[in-house]
Amino acid sequence: MTASTPMITEELVRLDVSLGADKTETIRGLARLAADAGRTGNADGLAADALAREATSSTGLPGGIAIPHCRTEHVDVPTLVFARLEPGTDFGAKDGPADLAFLIAAPAGGDATHLEVLTQLARALVRPEFTDGLRQAETPADVVSLVDSVVKLPAPAAAPAGAAPAAAAAAEPAPAARRSIVAVTACPTGIAHTYMAAEALEAAAARAGVDIHVETQGSAGSTPLSRDTIHAASAAIFAADVGVRERGRFAGLPVVASGVKRAIDDGDAMIAEALRFADDPNAPRVEGTATAGDSSSTGEESWGLRIRRVLMTGVSYMIPFVAAGGLLIALSFLLGGYTIVGPGQEIATTNSLFNLPDLQAAGLEDALFDSPLMAYLGAVLFTLGGTAFSFLVPALAGYIAYAIADRPGIAPGFVMGAIAVIVNSGFLGGIVGGVLGGLVAHWIASWKVPVWMRGLMPVVVIPLLATMISGAVMLIVLAKPLGALMSALRDGLNSLSGGSAIILGVVLGLMMAFDMGGPLNKTAYTFATGGLTAAAVASGDAPELTIMASVMLAGMVPPLALALATVVRPKLFNVAERENGKAAWLLGASFITEGAIPFAAADPARVIPSIMAGSAVTGALSMAFGVTLSAPHGGIFVFFAVGHVFYFFLSLLIGVLVAAGLVILLKSLSHTDAEEVTATA
Repeated sequence: MTASTPMITEELVRLDVSLGADKTETIRGLARLAADAGRTGNADGLAADALAREATSSTGLPGGIAIPHCRTEHVDVPTLVFARLEPGTDFGAKDGPADLAFLIAAPAGGDATHLEVLTQLARALVRPEFTDGLRQAETPADVVSLVDSVVKLPAPAAAPAGAAPAAAAAAEPAPAARRSIVAVTACPTGIAHTYMAAEALEAAAARAGVDIHVETQGSAGSTPLSRDTIHAASAAIFAADVGVRERGRFAGLPVVASGVKRAIDDGDAMIAEALRFADDPNAPRVEGTATAGDSSSTGEESWGLRIRRVLMTGVSYMIPFVAAGGLLIALSFLLGGYTIVGPGQEIATTNSLFNLPDLQAAGLEDALFDSPLMAYLGAVLFTLGGTAFSFLVPALAGYIAYAIADRPGIAPGFVMGAIAVIVNSGFLGGIVGGVLGGLVAHWIASWKVPVWMRGLMPVVVIPLLATMISGAVMLIVLAKPLGALMSALRDGLNSLSGGSAIILGVVLGLMMAFDMGGPLNKTAYTFATGGLTAAAVASGDAPELTIMASVMLAGMVPPLALALATVVRPKLFNVAERENGKAAWLLGASFITEGAIPFAAADPARVIPSIMAGSAVTGALSMAFGVTLSAPHGGIFVFFAVGHVFYFFLSLLIGVLVAAGLVILLKSLSHTDAEEVTATA
């Protein structure tokens, strides 16, 4: 828009008119108004572009409002057409027809302009004084004046929209200590409702005398709230119809969660509920533990953190498949014996509880329970577990691609993971394929395409082209090298024996204890679970199972060692640490290495080297004794999936004693009791 070409004029306004019987005819009527005012030479083309956008999601809003909009080649300057409809037209809003309709048309190259107009207009539409003014306007000039007061381009350099409540509150005497709330608003399209919810919450906070900072995760992008702002908040509000991005930044805050519609309709109640939750120790809270040094909360993500986030996303989504598949197969062996491997799937799919006698011919004599029923249940569990295992690599690749390209990356990522399985490149192929599929999808999503094609991009074009391009690269270029690399890795594992296996156990133990659930810990865990295939589990003594045992045992050592140390020498630990020690018994026994984090955070110089030494000893002993494990999680509670149970517990015990002894020794070098140090501080 230029100074000589206003966005809305009196020629672009109609009051108390009917433009058609439905929204299609109304949009065409609005396009004709733009043509009559000289803003477009092709009313039909403009209407077609607006209708194509309307087909992706309805633009009807609560309160009798409709905002059809598009980017189009049929206008040269941003144009806003308004009609007060009589009677109203149904645009898909749940509360009924719209009597106020805006058509927003932006030049095809004016992406930022288009989104900024929508943002400003959406914020204004939740203000009763604005919509009341539109309904009470007597002339088109009144409408133009009212719209110009809220929609201005380019955006003024004044305070951002989020500063309005603070400015309003500044006019009144401020309380001695104002409460602060942080909020995130997000809707599937990320345009109108996202900003309307933000405006409604800001207005409600101003009425309540509360400071609020809103992060709008919309199509125009978002500026993440700073770490300091989040830490200073008393509570959080998530008004979102889609997942809140990077919600771990808000970990520990009391939270009020709803869809965007509640924020728009009842912002005052949400603010009041957030303040009530802030004073309630039993209120629901955002899950997880905030990390003080997480630079993602400031919007600045280094390449290292980005790579870590992408890989950890894939691993975190893969782990449930690993856990479910591994535990199901281990249980199937408990019920049906190891001979379930051959006939298991056929038994589960062709027999039933009503035909159990036929199972006696299956040769399942190794079952713990000499019963056809138990054999049948074992076969069912084996089939379920094997099916879950088949998704390991596709899930890893699919969600790596998702972390790079969001939802359009899921389909190509999963397909690349499946190809990695077909070409026998395993989890290495899954990682490479996931990254490849995600990067290609992200690249295609950045293309500038015609308006009519934008609705097809995320559901058809991106998945199709990304799968085709990345799949061709995987099959033609990368399949053989990745397959050869994975074969070499498997051959290397199969050849491990004696000293080399013990060294591997030491390295895995050090990795598991160093960051207690961090990147190194997860890398070692992924290495172990990546080899935990159904075939390996079925063999009972594959090298992959010794690696799984070594990793799990090493991960159990840190919390168990620190729990033991708090019992043996309680005066070396303060009251909080002794309480954490009680919980660490169960956490360690369950293979939750994070139970050691409170101790390591308080005294890293003494604790981390001690637990690394203990985990390294356990990893080495586990390898030396040939302990195997066919379940990927569960700690001591999956003893039935352990080979050489005695050595399993012996390796764990020795490592725990080493780590606990070193912690006690290093802490004893300082003769001041922990309680005295705490009191002095």
